[in-house]
Amino acid sequence: MIAATIIGGGVAGLCAARALRDRGASVTVIDRGGDIGPHACSWWAGGMLAPFCEGESAEEPVVRLGQEAATWWQDKTGLVTQNGSLVVSAARDQGDLTRFARLTRMSESLNADQIADLEPDLEGRFKAGLFFPSEAHLAPRAALQSLRAGLIESGVEFETRQADPQTEAKAGLTIDCRGYSAKDTVEGLRGVKGEMLVLRCPDVTLHRPVRLLHPRIPLYIVPRGDGVFMLGATMIEASAGQNVSARALLELLSAAYALHPAFAEAEVLEIGVDTRPAFADNLPRIRRTGNLIQANGLFRHGFLLAPALARMIAAQVFDNQTPEVMDEIHA
Repeated sequence: MIAATIIGGGVAGLCAARALRDRGASVTVIDRGGDIGPHACSWWAGGMLAPFCEGESAEEPVVRLGQEAATWWQDKTGLVTQNGSLVVSAARDQGDLTRFARLTRMSESLNADQIADLEPDLEGRFKAGLFFPSEAHLAPRAALQSLRAGLIESGVEFETRQADPQTEAKAGLTIDCRGYSAKDTVEGLRGVKGEMLVLRCPDVTLHRPVRLLHPRIPLYIVPRGDGVFMLGATMIEASAGQNVSARALLELLSAAYALHPAFAEAEVLEIGVDTRPAFADNLPRIRRTGNLIQANGLFRHGFLLAPALARMIAAQVFDNQTPEVMDEIHA
């Protein structure tokens, strides 16, 4: 039996553990933070499984590989909501909507009445929109907890401690999924700051993720149920930092207000910051040197691309297949 040690218990590490365990490996996951929590970048994810929307700015592999995600997460956790994605813009920004439609595929154009049919609380607010019916979303924290629980049930061991990948690799196969924490050992890795809010606004009901196109800060808002929403920006990048900037906070709230004025009275439940691991092209990489496999660079596509990344890791380990995103391989 193949035995594998995975360092990092975020979305990349847990998906890799699931893929390897499903193929019969004995798996141990080591995470210095212990259980699922805010120390992991994936704790702050939006949870949008929206590969076609991502085509507006992402490279082609994100769109193609991301189409695996909704089925994978539903199979492993049963927590996926497949109500599609809605994209809207203010009347003055219709050019942005036209551009979005041109750069993406698998969407339907909507008029004001059709938008209201999908989201009654947006009635009369937007004249045109795009609907991506095949897209989905999930609640990231619940999905991670479900995935971890399933791994424990299937015999995967979890250890809470600091681990050095080079040291672990001397004892056997090791997969380094530490995200930005691996910056000192993964060449070319950079940190991209993500800033987000969790709001409670019982006066607004949304049934699917909504993206509001905006010249300065394109907004996404994902319903979590019970009047709770996750807000974040889809395209703004900033260098790594520990705190939300005043500008980001103001612009996120302003964009939410533009989507629906009721958000002005929303209760702010959480303000979050994460550091997303990325390479220059914002595509993930798998690198292997002997017993050490480094899997990193999911950027803001963690839940969307982690299943495909995990599949490639398992195929490399069991079938000696060179992953599509293999960066370099050494004996």
